[in-house]
Amino acid sequence: MSAILFREVEVDGRVLDVRVRDGLVDRLAPHLGADGASDSVEIVEGNGGALMPGLHDHHVHLLALAAQLTSVDLSGVADEAALGEALGAGPRVGGWVRATGYHESIAGELDRARLDRIAGDVPLRVQHRSGALWMLNSAALDRVAAQLDHSPDVERDDSGRPTGRLWRYDARLRPGLPDVPPDLAPVGRLLAGLGITGVTDATPALEPGAIQLLGDAHASGALPQSILLLGAQTDAALPSGLRVGPRKLLLHDHDLPTYDDLAATVRASHGEGRAVAVHCVTRHSLVLTLAVLEEVGVLPGDRIEHASIAAPDVAAWMAALGVAVVTQPDFLRTRGHDYRREVDPGDLPDLYPHARLLSAGVRVTPSSDAPYGALDPWQAILTASDRPLSPAESVAPAEALAGYLSPPLDPGGRPRQVAPGAPADLVLLTRPLTEALLSPRADLVRSTWVAGHRITP
Repeated sequence: MSAILFREVEVDGRVLDVRVRDGLVDRLAPHLGADGASDSVEIVEGNGGALMPGLHDHHVHLLALAAQLTSVDLSGVADEAALGEALGAGPRVGGWVRATGYHESIAGELDRARLDRIAGDVPLRVQHRSGALWMLNSAALDRVAAQLDHSPDVERDDSGRPTGRLWRYDARLRPGLPDVPPDLAPVGRLLAGLGITGVTDATPALEPGAIQLLGDAHASGALPQSILLLGAQTDAALPSGLRVGPRKLLLHDHDLPTYDDLAATVRASHGEGRAVAVHCVTRHSLVLTLAVLEEVGVLPGDRIEHASIAAPDVAAWMAALGVAVVTQPDFLRTRGHDYRREVDPGDLPDLYPHARLLSAGVRVTPSSDAPYGALDPWQAILTASDRPLSPAESVAPAEALAGYLSPPLDPGGRPRQVAPGAPADLVLLTRPLTEALLSPRADLVRSTWVAGHRITP
């Protein structure tokens, strides 16, 4: 029987010893002993550091995050010359160059002709920072020609020739890309180092092969975190360690569904007993979704992803309906300059609201949306408490942390606790929690455990 004894750790403001047995928290008390000579006991000296439940990121994209680690990161590129240098020096995976984090502020709109001039004839695909748009050069388009349909998602010029700009095309593009599975072990290590013991993968319409990749990585220990999937089929047979969450509904902001179509989709999901998680980044998409939920009815677990623009009256509406919100306050730090330039000034106070949602009674939690946002939850907590835009929407660091401690199926709900019988998914900090929250940062994470197994060095 395996056991861990944490000595002198802070739990809910008290310094205690905590014993873990067989993957569960067993007992909390001052000055506990190992209690059992037959146990193989790992002794962990806490030195007064906080022991808390592991963090859960309620909105992340695991396979895209893994792919980003072998991609060219364009987030710090300043102009077209630097863009060409970065793309030219980028790694080739399966003969292709993949780049992420592009924004028009770097070199304007990109299409096949501009990419041909900038990057030459190596197959190249560049992802917009939003994650909604891929931009391909001619060499790449030649290789995926069979995957290009005649939907509005494939932009074409006046002659009908694809311009290289593909909207929401990840799944349709995949069969034409090199078959090089991403390595998920670096993702597992990154998450563990941040104190994250569970994630909700918000990728829509996950294919069986993608689910198997995640399952294999979890089974091997490369990705030890628990995984909730929004994009799996309701009746999918999932590998051990993976669970089905609410159904992700990705509303295309340039082509929103009709009211009746969205209502039918939500009604069908509810008919299966499955809640929905609806992507809403504009006022229109949010109002449409709330109107549908008001008619169809809200199922426990229904949630709004992003709620990027939400006025005070909409916050009250969400509270009345009882839907939760999974938001991304750190976008205000990483994209604040662009928001100031591109967003209607009247909308700036309503960007990624937080305090008003809590005040209205909405369950709300921060998350990363990685790789489209920064993965670090401690930075998100800091940004949520000291917002560079709409500072009136700031919340206390402890309130932001509570979202990361909420259960996977109840984002923004009652925080999980270190208590007897709870899973030993734990994170140990180097100092007491109140002190740590004065300046939240990732280097305060000392070690992380999943089901009683240490997953950090």
